[in-house]
Amino acid sequence: MMKDIESRMKKTISVLKEDLTRIRTGRANASLLDHLRVSYYGSDLPISQVANLSVPEPRTIVIAPWEKPMLGTIEKAILASDIGITPSNDGVIIRLTLPELTEDRRKEFVKQVKQIGEKARVAVRNIRRDANEEVKKQVKDDGLPEDESKRRQDQIQQLTDQYIAEIEHVLERKEHDILTV
Repeated sequence: MMKDIESRMKKTISVLKEDLTRIRTGRANASLLDHLRVSYYGSDLPISQVANLSVPEPRTIVIAPWEKPMLGTIEKAILASDIGITPSNDGVIIRLTLPELTEDRRKEFVKQVKQIGEKARVAVRNIRRDANEEVKKQVKDDGLPEDESKRRQDQIQQLTDQYIAEIEHVLERKEHDILTV
């Protein structure tokens, strides 16, 4: 049971990290495009599977499609996305130049980070609640001794505290990245 709880909490942390990659910092990062998908011969694929992504300069992402007809499709996907960057297509590659973040924009991003972090904390607490209910059910149905129940609930709380602390650490790093000029 504890391994299941821990694996669910680890999954929550990995989802948190994935969600945070979508919030840009002052530096270009190819992971900004990870969630964008393009139509390629009838299949929706991530951009990274139809083009080479590189970051030649701190504020520039270069997308070099493997096939020239994909330029327009990739450009449309970027324009339709929520990343707020206008692509520059020169017929061979697409350049994304990230504008310099203003102080207000940085604060907005920090607010988004905090909202995502709160969702992760709630998810971990929900896992704790479900696990504690399962332990209480075992006391009632299986005759689990009360002291064993208390010990398991304490272990569950320790895991919860550990993962909440890890969430805080991840959030602090992301906030630092955003606020660093």
